[in-house]
Amino acid sequence: MFYVADSSLNFAEAVSGSTAPEAILATLRLVEVTYYGFDGRLHMGQLVVSCAVEEDVREIFSLIREVRFPVNAVVPIVRYNWSDEASMEANNSSAFNYRVIAGTNRLSRHALGLAVDLNPRQNPMIYENGQILPSGAIYQQDAPGTLTESSLAVQAFLQRGWHWGGHFQHVRDYHHFEHGTIPSL
Repeated sequence: MFYVADSSLNFAEAVSGSTAPEAILATLRLVEVTYYGFDGRLHMGQLVVSCAVEEDVREIFSLIREVRFPVNAVVPIVRYNWSDEASMEANNSSAFNYRVIAGTNRLSRHALGLAVDLNPRQNPMIYENGQILPSGAIYQQDAPGTLTESSLAVQAFLQRGWHWGGHFQHVRDYHHFEHGTIPSL
């Protein structure tokens, strides 16, 4: 089967330059996923995730591929020099990024490989004050690649015990899924 290769890094390349402690890096895995792009072609990308959620991520991306939910790109964030903003602007779906939650000193679930972002331009973060990230993104529930409460991808994450940023209280982070206990956001 022919795939468009969006990413073909090895593990060392995928975490190169991360400031994460070795204890965290030892829990991470590089997972290859296949999905249909907005071009209608089958793509292969990669996510760095915690070994605790590796099987969930494989199963969810298998479902995403099966239902042909379009995904723009899935490339480890190292390709964006560890910049969450640059990755979002490029509409990249990603997971591990050793960083804090914006505006806080608390580690993000991304820092542990326990969060996945999908299609940030179709599924932006919308703050209470109306600010939208990435800039210029528009949340249109009927647009291809958009996540809603009824989306099979959202339901697949929720059924496995993940939390969806579309349910957060003070910000709607439509592209974000995280596993584990979450603060009141």
